Amino acid sequence: VYGDVQRVKILYNKKDSALIQMADGNQSQLAMSHLNGQKMYGKIIRVTLSKHQTVQLPREGLDDQGLTKDFGNSPLHRFKKPGSKNFQNIFPPSATLHLSNIPPSVSEDDLRMLFANTGGTVKAFKFFQDHKMALLQMSTVEEAIQALIDLHNYNLGENHHLRVSFSKSTI
Repeated sequence: VYGDVQRVKILYNKKDSALIQMADGNQSQLAMSHLNGQKMYGKIIRVTLSKHQTVQLPREGLDDQGLTKDFGNSPLHRFKKPGSKNFQNIFPPSATLHLSNIPPSVSEDDLRMLFANTGGTVKAFKFFQDHKMALLQMSTVEEAIQALIDLHNYNLGENHHLRVSFSKSTI
């Protein structure tokens, strides 16, 4: 949401902590300023800068029990193209989500049901005029964060993968 994650290393002795390497320092700052103090999975998350500049991949033949992952070529990256419009649409977490890349066959009811299945309550919904985009409001910011995690890049069929981001607008 706030940049492209390159690598993640879950700490061996502190499984509730991780080092996350972003594509650049600006993305790290964005993630830190917008995510520090947010609630996820019932816990407040704390995001600080690390003393490490990079997350090292485990040496060849060393088993780190899958604690380190490389996401350098992830299809989930939102900021691949320099000057991408995605940079202009970065907002702090809110209960209102912006949905895009919606195929014509998907209805408001389909989307309401999909988002309700993430464990939250859909409070409001509004299609944009062309029906390719919509705003959807969850009950809480935590529910919206969970829905974004679960449904960004969700395959809606017809070669459409749902794009989900936080909205600056409310419904």
